[in-house]
Amino acid sequence: MFPILVRLNWYKQSEHMFAAICAVLISFVVIYYLNRRYSVLKDLIRCKQLLSVCFLWWLAQKLNRVSSFNNFEHLAKVQMHHPFLKYIEPQPNSEHKPLEERFIVRTLSYRQTLVLCQKFSAYLASDLHVQAGDTVAMYYTNNLEFIIIWLALWNLGAIPAMINYNLEGDSLQHCVEISSCKLLLVDPEVCGNVVPSVSYFQSKNINTIVLSQDKFDYAYHNFGMHPYVNTSPKISDAACYIFTSGTSGFPKAAGVSWKKCHWGPLLYATVGKFSKDDTLYSSMPLYHSTAAILGFLSILHVGGTYAIGHKFSASTFWTQVMLAKATSIQYVGEVCRYLLNSPIGPHEKSHSVKIAHGNGLRSDIWIDFKKRFNIPTINEFYAATECPFSITNMQEGDYAVGACGSYGALATMILRNTRWNIAAVDPNTLDLFRDPVTGVGKSVTPNVPGEIVFKITGNVTKEYQGYAGNTAASDEKIARNVFKKGDTWIRSGDLAKFDDDYNVYFVDRLGDTFRWKSENVSTNEVEEVLGKFPGVAVPVCVGIKVLNHEGRAGFAVLKLSDEQDESNFDFQGFASHVKRRLPKYAVPIFLKIVSNIPTTGSNKILKRVFRDQELPPSDHEVLYWLKGDSYTVLTTEDWLHIENGELRL
Repeated sequence: MFPILVRLNWYKQSEHMFAAICAVLISFVVIYYLNRRYSVLKDLIRCKQLLSVCFLWWLAQKLNRVSSFNNFEHLAKVQMHHPFLKYIEPQPNSEHKPLEERFIVRTLSYRQTLVLCQKFSAYLASDLHVQAGDTVAMYYTNNLEFIIIWLALWNLGAIPAMINYNLEGDSLQHCVEISSCKLLLVDPEVCGNVVPSVSYFQSKNINTIVLSQDKFDYAYHNFGMHPYVNTSPKISDAACYIFTSGTSGFPKAAGVSWKKCHWGPLLYATVGKFSKDDTLYSSMPLYHSTAAILGFLSILHVGGTYAIGHKFSASTFWTQVMLAKATSIQYVGEVCRYLLNSPIGPHEKSHSVKIAHGNGLRSDIWIDFKKRFNIPTINEFYAATECPFSITNMQEGDYAVGACGSYGALATMILRNTRWNIAAVDPNTLDLFRDPVTGVGKSVTPNVPGEIVFKITGNVTKEYQGYAGNTAASDEKIARNVFKKGDTWIRSGDLAKFDDDYNVYFVDRLGDTFRWKSENVSTNEVEEVLGKFPGVAVPVCVGIKVLNHEGRAGFAVLKLSDEQDESNFDFQGFASHVKRRLPKYAVPIFLKIVSNIPTTGSNKILKRVFRDQELPPSDHEVLYWLKGDSYTVLTTEDWLHIENGELRL
């Protein structure tokens, strides 16, 4: 009897054990499915990162340390000898030397940088009378002195206004004047651009100082370290001014708050996996927010090393990365395409880069860029200098290629209600959609483009600093009652869309999208198709006016690769390529081959220069048009037939 009872008890235990194993297996299957379908693990990691950053930001406010200079001063004490800055300095007259001998690497530790910037602070305060609260304009190239001046101004409680050193004449005068500065500090390398405007600045009581190396040496040898001036800044106070790229009209001075200079880079560095052991190489201009805020300040907040490239050069880029011993790099705009189009170089794989950080990497070259240069991870982001948040996509493998934002379902739902969203637009006007009865807008559905908007959760002036000296432009960015009565959002001016997994894809700038045949054409999506044709190095698409036709016709502008010539370009093959891959209304009607595509200082294409193309073209230029199955030269006779309506576009 006893053996039978033991056997029965064993069976019962076995049943319980089997049920427990089944429950564990089912749990694993459910968790695996939820993670695959909704990226739960990704959301949990992001949630942990966000909570840690929020705690550090809360602590900084409690300790009255919202200035990023506080963090720099602390690091200069706890990791005095850790390399902070590397400058990959180009050597003059070295064109015929091996690539690695064309540069030297100048390195400053955290402590050395603090000493130099505080000595320069003393010079600024004593000889140039810079005080707390002053705005000082900087007209500087990428070099160590840029960082020294920037930190010296923060040390004094002054506000740097970082001006594009390519600007001249009216544009330069406009930027300096709207910054409300009394002092303009100029890099000797580009002082020739400023000379014609000096008398204008004098008439506005703006002092112009060209900072030769002698002045830095004078400051370093004759002044002691000026202590940090703690002005107890509020989180909404402007820490610096960064100017928009000026793709349309004069640049605008966007106020960048201390919150954005502290909390933003700290969050970006955490999500981007920066650490104190990392070296970030960037040849992107420091007057631009990508390099300054998300590059330099991000690496500063984790105690890492920032490697400065003087200017972007496709032919020496990877050599500089190798010399810097960089573990990550930055890109903006068409930089990745320029690198892909460059000849194979000796150092393009002999580097330690794990992540490329930036924005503007097109999906048509995304995978090719990763494979050729052996970069496992792309951290693509979307942000605007004047907006309070950014969207990121830490892309590995083949998932979410081309996306500027990728989160799990839970994080997406939370963020769309608390940080950013994509608002529906009226397809005819491209303005925000409004319900005719309630006046309230709505979110987009998957795969339908809309405008990216960023939420203001509290006081508008605390979250959004707008543009200095331009109240009208600042107010234009504010939209209310977008998703419900009483809400407030900042408009980005850019179109984006979700896919079915709620990954976010940039579509186009609102000012670039045009209507043709009663349809909206995204220039960005057309350019991705144009760029996939062999021999096309840089594609541009805009809409141009055609007499007696509604809307704007597609106009493709192509810069060909070095191996390709206009005389043997396959125009028929190109026509077949675009017609197969684009809807009929989006196929470019006109085409021009150019030797140069103008860009901003941050390598964003200046499309506006092509929007006013003359039709018919002038005698000295050749324009092609889609006639039948090929692009052929637009003749005077063809144009007369188009103008008379005898040939349909």
